[in-house]
Amino acid sequence: MNLYRVWVFCTTSKSPVLCVPPRCPATWLTSDTVFLETLKEWVAVESDSVQPVLRLRRELLRMTDLAADRLRNLGAHVDLVDAGFQQLPDGQSLPIPPIILAALGNDPKKPTVCFYGHLDVQPARREDGWVTDPHTLTEVDGKLYGRGTTDNKGPVLAWINAVSTFRALDEDLPVNVKFVIEGMEEAGSLALEELVQKEKAGFFSSVDYIVISDNLWVSRRTPALTWGTRGNSYFMVEVKCRDQDFHSGTFGGILNEPMADLVALLGSLVDSSGRILIPGIYDHVAPVTEEEKRTYEAIDLDLEEYRNSSQVKKFLFDTKEELLMHLWRYPSLSIHGIEGAFHEPGAKTVIPGRVIGKFSIRLVPHMNMSVVEKQVKQHLDYIFSKRNSSNQMTVSMTLGLHPWVANIRDNQYLAAKRAIKTVFGTEPDMIRDGSTIPIARIFQDTIQKSVMMLPLGAVDDGEHSQKEKINRWNYIEGSKLFAAFFLEMAKLH
Repeated sequence: MNLYRVWVFCTTSKSPVLCVPPRCPATWLTSDTVFLETLKEWVAVESDSVQPVLRLRRELLRMTDLAADRLRNLGAHVDLVDAGFQQLPDGQSLPIPPIILAALGNDPKKPTVCFYGHLDVQPARREDGWVTDPHTLTEVDGKLYGRGTTDNKGPVLAWINAVSTFRALDEDLPVNVKFVIEGMEEAGSLALEELVQKEKAGFFSSVDYIVISDNLWVSRRTPALTWGTRGNSYFMVEVKCRDQDFHSGTFGGILNEPMADLVALLGSLVDSSGRILIPGIYDHVAPVTEEEKRTYEAIDLDLEEYRNSSQVKKFLFDTKEELLMHLWRYPSLSIHGIEGAFHEPGAKTVIPGRVIGKFSIRLVPHMNMSVVEKQVKQHLDYIFSKRNSSNQMTVSMTLGLHPWVANIRDNQYLAAKRAIKTVFGTEPDMIRDGSTIPIARIFQDTIQKSVMMLPLGAVDDGEHSQKEKINRWNYIEGSKLFAAFFLEMAKLH
């Protein structure tokens, strides 16, 4: 029998716990009812960092206090680091919620594991299309619906649950544990990078390993370990004739229209097969190795199920391996929108006098960001010159974030694999992520310690959507997984 699935009452605790043979990995766990009640309490807090509204900032402060109190109750030393104020374009300022730095244990003989997570969420209103109240945790068929359940309140709580299990059984933590928990991740992690730099020789000086649980599996049932993410270069291309719009009846046909120029520029960036048309853009992409190819073959991904759940008629690629490589390890270019164009319902016979196109390139190892910027500008200059337009064109790169790749032979990846095998009974998918998670690269470059992504949510969790959820199974088993990880890290260190 799998003892970690048997719930009993343990006399060493005042609450129901899962008792197991001594040192059995992470199958000690407080009643899932307690864990669900805490998640319900956290989801009820509308900790939206995206909308710059004072009421929501107060909710963020309340959420921060709830998490800090939870950690203090476990015996953690907690510092709430003042993050200052966010200056808004209209001249107003809003408080940035303090960043939580918490520590449990300082035994020099034990490894120190530092977990990063965030408490803020994307905006969510019932009228946006939610079937249930987004701030009321609602269970339907084992799925726990609510804003923040998977991104990122559920995973943050799962790490806290793992610590509370050892406390409930009056067991020493097998590792020293530190927490870095912020409240502005969805708004760009304001003040976090500055804090990491400042605390490099302080809070982070004793940290051996950093774990992030802020992404998803690629399967509904097979756990994953993430070892790489793409970077991102965001561009804006402006085409201007004048600041005011024109009447198309008065000026149509006698001038170079900025929108026509811009559409031609954007249309020159990528072809219908998804290949980027900017000369030289693939020159520095890392070659595919045979070992890497094998990792794609082993990944549990049902292409048809993935297509259906994504509500896409057809992907650009027909095999799992091709799709994953183009999602994770090749660059991609996406066109995001046009500023200054008429976009509202109805008919308006206007010629925009000034328009701005927005697009981004997801970067991969070993692309050089400054080289990419130069290539983009040279390409657009060439395309624009061929149009012989009298308009002005300006290209700027407004955001540049590097890709991140980890060493999967590090001890914490081995420990995580063993913990997943113990709790889930299977080997994890070794995956990369097509998105950009800047904090991983910031930690790796600044602290110079091993960084690992250990996701908790399933592929269909729908983070940021009107159906965000985390499965009860993922949440409870994930809490066990994190406790098992502590034990495995202690063995390997």
